[in-house]
Amino acid sequence: MPNSFVVSQQTTIAREIVLNGVGVHSGAQVSMVLHPAEADVGHRFMVTRRGRIVAEIPAHVDQVKNLTLCTVIGDDDGNTVGTVEHLLAALRGLGIDNCYIEIEGHEVPIMDGSSQAFVNAIDKVGLRELSAPRRFIKVLKPIRVEDGDCWGELAPHSGFHLDVQIDFDAAVIGSQRYKSEISPGVFRNELSRARTFGFMSDVEKLWKAGLALGASLDNSVAIGDGRILNPEGLRYPKEFVRHKMLDAVGDLALAGYPILASYRSRRGGHRLNAHVLKALFADQDAWTLVDAPRVREPAYTRTPASIAQVSMVAAAAGK
Repeated sequence: MPNSFVVSQQTTIAREIVLNGVGVHSGAQVSMVLHPAEADVGHRFMVTRRGRIVAEIPAHVDQVKNLTLCTVIGDDDGNTVGTVEHLLAALRGLGIDNCYIEIEGHEVPIMDGSSQAFVNAIDKVGLRELSAPRRFIKVLKPIRVEDGDCWGELAPHSGFHLDVQIDFDAAVIGSQRYKSEISPGVFRNELSRARTFGFMSDVEKLWKAGLALGASLDNSVAIGDGRILNPEGLRYPKEFVRHKMLDAVGDLALAGYPILASYRSRRGGHRLNAHVLKALFADQDAWTLVDAPRVREPAYTRTPASIAQVSMVAAAAGK
C-alpha cells in the first residue's frame, strides 16, 4: 500500500462517556460525564451543582490547590475537584488532547483505584481526530527539584520516558523501580490497572479524621500485618511502583500539553511531581512549545492508538 502524508492532529473522544462511582475521600456518590471537545481546549473540568455549571477549571498545574493525599485543582472562588490524577493519566496516556469533564461532586470517582475503568470506557467509544496539529511542551534543559531524600528531574528526550523508584521500610513493598517509554499501548497494558495502595494503620487514622471514607479493598491495595490483605493479591509484578508511575503520568498531564522529556523520580509523589512542573514553567529557557510536523505514515496504520505514538516521535524531530 502506498505511503501518504498525514498531519499529526489533536484528538478528542468520539462521543460522550457517562461514569458513576464513589469519591475515595468523601465516600459520596459522584456523577461524571466526559464530553468531546474542540481543538486547544485541553482537559477542562466543568463543575456542576444541580445541573448548572458553577465553575470551569482547566487541568493545569497553576490551578493546583492541594497535594496532601491526592491532586486537587480549583479556582479562586473555592471550587475544587480532587483525585484528578487517575482520570488525567488515562486521557494523557491514551493520547487524548481535549476533553470536557462535567462533574457533579468534589472529586473524581475512585472506581477500582486505577485508570482501568476510564481506559475501558474510552476504548469503547474511540478517539476522533481534530483539524489542529498536536502541540507539545519540549523540555530543553534539565530541571531538578529536591526535597530531602526525594527528588525529581525532567530532562530533554525525544519522546516521553518515565523512570520511577520508590523505597518503603515495609518488606512487602521494599525498593521498587520501573522505567519505560510511555505510549498508549504501554500505558494501557503495563500501567493502567495498577491500583492505589496504603497501610491499614494509616487508613484507620484517616477514617477517624473523617478522610478516606470511600476507601475499601475494592479500590485500594491494603497492607497490614506485613502482608497484602486483598484476597486476589496483586495485578502486576511491582504494582506499587507502577501505580506511582501512573500517578506521574496524570500529574504531568497538568502541564496542559503532552511533554517531550524524560522524567526521573525517586521517593516522589504528587507534591514532587507538581513542584517539578512548576520549576519547569518558572524557567522560560527550559522549555518551548512545538507543533507536530507532517510525517510519512502508511495509511493503514492510522488507528487511534497509533496517532499519539507517531505524533510524539514526529514532534521530537521537528524542532
